[in-house]
Amino acid sequence: MEGFALARRGSLSATPAPCLRIGEVARRTGLPVKTIRYYCDEGLLQPRARSASGYRLFDEENLTELTIIRALRAMDVAIPELARILEVRRAGVCNCSVLKGSIAAKVESINQRISELAAMKDELTRLLERWQDCGGAKLQD
Repeated sequence: MEGFALARRGSLSATPAPCLRIGEVARRTGLPVKTIRYYCDEGLLQPRARSASGYRLFDEENLTELTIIRALRAMDVAIPELARILEVRRAGVCNCSVLKGSIAAKVESINQRISELAAMKDELTRLLERWQDCGGAKLQD
């Protein structure tokens, strides 16, 4: 995660990065076009430019950001927090503590869910242990 802060928009490059249309970005990332549009509409992803005909154009940095977005969404990081993380990253400020807090909160949430599921499993196991077979009688409609 710390490597996320290293590459950011605005870094100097000898040649301009090629622009990719949304279909190519979808193909490369495995994300649906609709999801990429949603991320743009929510301000999480900022296309590099627009074509003369209005198509969103993306660069390699956008692909990197989509990788970050995808990973953080998989951890159920909320859109507003994700936007804040990306904003800090784009500013070039190390966001390790922001990410660390988000990840720690998610780990706690997962631990809570595991406890709830374990309790449910125990209850269902007790129910099965006390199960009395009905003798194969069919239920009537």
